[in-house]
Amino acid sequence: MKKILTLFLCVCALSASAQNRLEVFEASIEELQSALDAGTTSSVLLVDQYLARIAAYDKQGPALNSIIRINPAARETAAALDTERARSGPRSSLHGIPILVKDNYNTTMLPTTGGSVALANFVPNANATQVSKLIDAGAIIIAKTTLHEYAYGITTIASLSGQTRNPYDYRRVPGGSSGGTGAAVAASFGAIGLGSDTCGSIRIPSAFNNLFGLRPSKGLSSIHGVMPLSHTQDVAGPLARSLDDLAILLNIVVGYDANDAATVVMQNTPHPQFRQNLDSLTLEGLRIGRLSVAFDNANGAVRGPINDALQWYEEQGVELVDIEIPEMAELLSASGLIGHEFRTDLDQYLQQFGSETIANLGDIVDLGLYHQAVNGPLARSRSTERDEAAYTTAMAARLTLRDAVEKVFLDNRLDAIVYPTVIENQVFIGDPQPGSQCQLAAHSGLPALSMPVGLNGRGLPVGMELLGQHFQDARLLAMAYPYEQAMSPRVAPSVTPQLVNGAAPASQTIEMEFDRQQTVLQARFEVDITRNSFRYELMLDAANRAEVYAVTLSIDADQDQELNDPIVLNLMGPAVQRSSGEQFMSGAFRAALSEGRLYVKVFADLLPITGATQRIQ
Repeated sequence: MKKILTLFLCVCALSASAQNRLEVFEASIEELQSALDAGTTSSVLLVDQYLARIAAYDKQGPALNSIIRINPAARETAAALDTERARSGPRSSLHGIPILVKDNYNTTMLPTTGGSVALANFVPNANATQVSKLIDAGAIIIAKTTLHEYAYGITTIASLSGQTRNPYDYRRVPGGSSGGTGAAVAASFGAIGLGSDTCGSIRIPSAFNNLFGLRPSKGLSSIHGVMPLSHTQDVAGPLARSLDDLAILLNIVVGYDANDAATVVMQNTPHPQFRQNLDSLTLEGLRIGRLSVAFDNANGAVRGPINDALQWYEEQGVELVDIEIPEMAELLSASGLIGHEFRTDLDQYLQQFGSETIANLGDIVDLGLYHQAVNGPLARSRSTERDEAAYTTAMAARLTLRDAVEKVFLDNRLDAIVYPTVIENQVFIGDPQPGSQCQLAAHSGLPALSMPVGLNGRGLPVGMELLGQHFQDARLLAMAYPYEQAMSPRVAPSVTPQLVNGAAPASQTIEMEFDRQQTVLQARFEVDITRNSFRYELMLDAANRAEVYAVTLSIDADQDQELNDPIVLNLMGPAVQRSSGEQFMSGAFRAALSEGRLYVKVFADLLPITGATQRIQ
């Protein structure tokens, strides 16, 4: 029996009752909060919807593997917050909103593992400061997310959780180390998520998952209770689908913390008021420095979308200035601190927060309780004592770097410096990820915002990074906000669409018969949008009298049905009676299928040399 397929990329038919219910898919915090205030949803229902999405897509479908643990108390917490809302109103803009937390933030209701089997059941004796602030604001921690083990890498693989996948192409990495948060927020497993950034770990997964992510100025917000990689370089903060969501959470977590000495500067610094200042800038007259070396080295698939975005800025009256930072490579190489601080910081953390079975990094390495992906850096840190002279030199180099960057700002009258967040595409799983530009902000302590500029020709997200002056974090968001409002760069991943009656959309099947001039074959196609998969099975019919040379697929790019376009996929070759296979669909392939522009073309001795075509429908 033939079945006609209409492919829905992200929207499926909903019942009349479902159409009236808020869907969490791609929903903003403001939309969620408005529905809660109006009584058209509840925090319990929000938790249920996010959990349904996690069930459908994290270990099934594309199997993103972005969640380490679900919070078993999330529903109970949501119910209590619903009752409190009805009684006395919301505590904040995050009251009753489910959020995701990277599993290197201390949580006393769930283990904090750093992604390692060594700490699989370690429950710290105190929450991270940012976690406490969010709980006090009424946020619901729905789950802990995966990370590159101990946050020591950018591909998000770990001994406890394995490999996390990118929702825009699950064959590729999600970035890291906050790759679980990046993938989970992109897939709408929570309203927003927390990450940490020692050298790119917020910005890289933001760029790779079509999100906004701010590495805040050092000292703007507390890292107390975040498992350390390098306390001098470590910062912590959100990854979000929109700048408004980012600003809402930042407003809550920034500020002085007596447990984090770096935040003492906030005692005499006004609150940045991120959300209130989003719409505070006029772009005309701003000057942005284009870091030439980063653009010169960037892959064309990355550089192209960023150049398009910068052209838009120029059209709004922004002046772009090509810049160089003198001796930048040497200063970046000399100013890294992770190798100097990791062992001491982790040992102190484990002691401070009550680890009983694992005392220090030595235990972890000596017992082999870590993934081979972090073998090199962990083993080096285990066997090396801190060289105090080298450490002092690196600290001094950070100040020299900061001075050099600030001089470029001053000499060129810049409002920001721009460069690709990562100059290469997301690599396939198993390959090392090159191209990070993380060091400039991480080694200088200056703020940097990674903002999405859409998808490239391969359907992969591209991130553009704006570096600002110290404590000008809110100004960076305000520079990005007009672009977001005008260009809407956020695109949801195709493999995690809206659920249908609480479940992922089912695979769709097309059966087709080709019968021309005694050339007869049967074809069956199966489309699984959650796997981005186009599977095919072809068989020559018993009634076939032709010698079939090839069966191919072509896309009618101009919808003129002349079909002079190139072949995109071979389904069957010469002297074959039956064939089958699977194709990972590109964005162009998915669009052609959904729009009825995908054609089977058969080449045989009884057909014209140009073949005979039949549309898949």
